[in-house]
Amino acid sequence: MRTIVKDVMSAHPVAVRESLSFKELAARIRESGMSALPVLDAAGRVIGVVSESDLLAKEALLCTPHARGLITGIARRRDRRKAAGVTAGDLMTSPAVTVAPDDTIESATRLMYDRGFERLPVVDAVGRLLGTVSRADALAVFDRPDEEIRLEIIGQVIPRLSEPSWCSVIVRDGIVTLEGTPETISIGHDVLAKVRRVPGVVAVRDRLVYPVPLIVAPGPYIHV
Repeated sequence: MRTIVKDVMSAHPVAVRESLSFKELAARIRESGMSALPVLDAAGRVIGVVSESDLLAKEALLCTPHARGLITGIARRRDRRKAAGVTAGDLMTSPAVTVAPDDTIESATRLMYDRGFERLPVVDAVGRLLGTVSRADALAVFDRPDEEIRLEIIGQVIPRLSEPSWCSVIVRDGIVTLEGTPETISIGHDVLAKVRRVPGVVAVRDRLVYPVPLIVAPGPYIHV
């Protein structure tokens, strides 16, 4: 069973309209306790994300001298234009990085890690906001009971690859220990790979005894 985003997301997200003023936006971020909020258009579609950093840019950039250098100057001018904004729509980063409710929690976690985000908006097929998923939400998969993990491994994972009677599965604190002798080395490796992807698995200990490949000695060379 793969855990998907809608299983762990927060279904009542805090969001702001693009017309919200800078002052109201600062208050909303402070009250929510979140570092970034989705920005919605009139139809409820996510069109960007506004963060504490976007708000702080107004104070940091509009009160400092212009940077020198071509690349630095271009980036700084772009940031200055953004910092001059007075609404959420002016300040937001767009387009927003989002996920779908049926995306796997693994893919959402990888996206947050790669981009350095603490949370992501969850949107439907037309971009309307359904919820948000955070790093803390992603960690909820590790609350899964050990016995539930073990039953999935022996009842679903291994039977798809092999006859399960050869394998002993022990799960303690999310750590899975696999013992036994698989029919082939390939099957053993496939089982390990699949078990590592089971939701709630913290680590997998390979205690398998792999079968020794049969080596056929070459016959005598006969010259014809």
